[in-house]
Amino acid sequence: MKLQEMMERIGIKETGLAKAWAKDAIHLIRSQSSELIKVDKQNIIDGEQEYILPADLIQIKSISVKDTSDKKYKKIRRMTFPSVIREDTDPE
Repeated sequence: MKLQEMMERIGIKETGLAKAWAKDAIHLIRSQSSELIKVDKQNIIDGEQEYILPADLIQIKSISVKDTSDKKYKKIRRMTFPSVIREDTDPE
């Protein structure tokens, strides 16, 4: 829908006001919703501590592990050890 059509439906004649309202609405919608949420599942390997994450990852919302006894996913609340931050020295 074009701005002109919105103005006609609402009954507003001031283009600047209608444009400001449209920008505010878009900003509000973007701030309240997450864009492009993906789910990635990986198998846990005994003795493995590092796993490859998707290249387009921006933020991790939560991590869950499937409990085999009751077949439900359990969220991991926080890491029990301090995180290790390493510099990536690989040129590729």
